[in-house]
Amino acid sequence: SPDVIGISAGTSTAAVFVILVLGLRGSIVSLLAMIFGIATALIIYKLSVIKGHFTYGRMILIGIGISALLRAVTSYLLAKAAEYDVGTTMQWLSGSLNGVQMEDVPALVLVVGIITIPLVSLMEIIPLGDNFAVSLGLNTRLTYSVMIIGAVILVSFATSVTGPIASVAFLSGPIAASLAGKGKSSLIPAGLVGTVLTLGADLVAFHAFWVHYPVGVITGLLGAPYMLYLLIRMNRRGVN
Repeated sequence: SPDVIGISAGTSTAAVFVILVLGLRGSIVSLLAMIFGIATALIIYKLSVIKGHFTYGRMILIGIGISALLRAVTSYLLAKAAEYDVGTTMQWLSGSLNGVQMEDVPALVLVVGIITIPLVSLMEIIPLGDNFAVSLGLNTRLTYSVMIIGAVILVSFATSVTGPIASVAFLSGPIAASLAGKGKSSLIPAGLVGTVLTLGADLVAFHAFWVHYPVGVITGLLGAPYMLYLLIRMNRRGVN
């Protein structure tokens, strides 16, 4: 999940810096935040490769460390910011749809449309296994690199527009995979499930409480018990 390995933290730190220090607003914030999110992902990947070998475990640990570092930088920026800027920035950091304007939609649709097309074509082959992909002449290392970069661009751009909405990717991926079934691409289902989760959580945040909470608060509450459930299930499988 981009929440865990530091990509969302990189995008958030860049956006907070641009808003509070540079005083910029609008689409330039999204652009710079997306660039920094991609740079953060590349740094994490580069540090995860030692002597030509890459492991997911190393990437997760390095991502958690970089995420903690970037969150500390964000906290420092907030501590030094003017008081009237902190409230708006904190609402953005919680993940909120309240500040999204119609002007943000065309660019978001364009980015999603362009990136999704190659990802869908690749995801039709990859779930069948690396051996099958290699037999078709596909360069799996290049393919995985393209998929990671595409996913990072989508995550970074979405985060730069709405703020880091917690646990959406973490929840929608497994749910979509179970709905799509084995050997089938879950990319489009994951996007649709993520959309339903985000809009549903926003409705709950807006109507179920006296205070209108940011949508990220509700999705974060959903993600925590789901993570505990996955850990318990994994431990049981390990024992058996």
